[in-house]
Amino acid sequence: MAKDKSIRIGISACLLGEKVRFDGGHKQQRFCTDELSKYVEYTPICPEVAVGLGTPRPTIRLVNDGEIKVQTSDYKQDHTKALREFSNQITPKLGHLSGYIVCAKSPTCGMERVSVYKAGTNNATREGIGVFTQRLMEVHPNLPIEENGRLNDHNLRENFVTRIFAYHQWHQLMEAGVTKDALFNYHGKHKYLLMAHCPQRYRELGSLLGSSTDPIEQIAEQYISGFMGALKQHATRKAHSNVLQHIQGYLKKQLSSDERQSMANCIDSYRVGKLPLLAPIALLKHYLTLYPNDYLLKQVYLNPHPEEMQLRYEH
Repeated sequence: MAKDKSIRIGISACLLGEKVRFDGGHKQQRFCTDELSKYVEYTPICPEVAVGLGTPRPTIRLVNDGEIKVQTSDYKQDHTKALREFSNQITPKLGHLSGYIVCAKSPTCGMERVSVYKAGTNNATREGIGVFTQRLMEVHPNLPIEENGRLNDHNLRENFVTRIFAYHQWHQLMEAGVTKDALFNYHGKHKYLLMAHCPQRYRELGSLLGSSTDPIEQIAEQYISGFMGALKQHATRKAHSNVLQHIQGYLKKQLSSDERQSMANCIDSYRVGKLPLLAPIALLKHYLTLYPNDYLLKQVYLNPHPEEMQLRYEH
C-alpha cells in the first residue's frame, strides 16, 4: 500500500512528546511518533493549554456534584466552562480527521474509565470520559478513537489502524461526490473486511444500498454509521478463517490439488493459533500473483493497512 500523508489524525499533543502535561512533561507514544507518523499527518491538540492553563499547572480532575465539572484537586478553581466552550468550538472543525488518539485517564482527553471524584472528597469511581473526548465522540460518532495505552495491545492497534484507513477512503469517496455506484463500489471492495468483523452487518448494509429509496446523502450517512460500527467489532480467528476459505473458493478452479491443500492447511493452522494471520494472507497473495483475479485483488481485506507496519504478525 502506498504511503498517503493526506491522512489526517488528531492526537493529544503530549503523546507526540510536547511538554504540555500538568507537570511540564509529556507522554510520548513511540508507536505514534516512530511508526504511524510515516503514514499520517497529525493535528496535535491539548485542550488544557488551549484554554490558557500554564505548564506546569495545578492538577485537574473530573468532579461530580450533581453534574460533571472540571476542577483543580483542591477544588479552588473551576475550568469547566472554558474547556466545554473550547470543545464545542473546535470539535465541529475536525470532520476531516480519519482518526484520533487520546491520552488515557486525562480529565480532558481520556476515552474511558477516567476517575470521577465525589465533590469535596478524594473518593472516586473510574467511570468518566474526558470532557473534550466526550464532545468529540458526540460530534463525530463514526471517527475511530483510541487511547495511547490501548495501542500497546496488538489486536486493538490493528483494529484501530484498519478503521483509520477505511475511514480515510470514505472521506475520499465523499470528496469525489457520493453516488449510488460509488457506495456499491466501496461496499464491494470492503466485502471481506466487513465479513471478518460482522457478517450480519455486511448483509444489512448491502440490503440498505439495494433497497433504500432515501436521498443518497441520507443513505451514505446510514451506511457509514453501520460500517464503522461493524469494524469496531473485533474479528476472531474463526471469522478470519471463514473469510479466507471464501476467498480460496474463488481460486478453486485455478489452484492445483497440492496448492488447495497447502492453502487449507495454512488456514487451519492459523485458526488454531499456530500461525499469525499474515501467513495465510501471504500465501493467498502469492497465488493471486500466479492466478490474478481482479475482484479479489481489489479487496481491502488483503491490504487494509501498509504491510510495512507488520500489524498482522501478531494477530
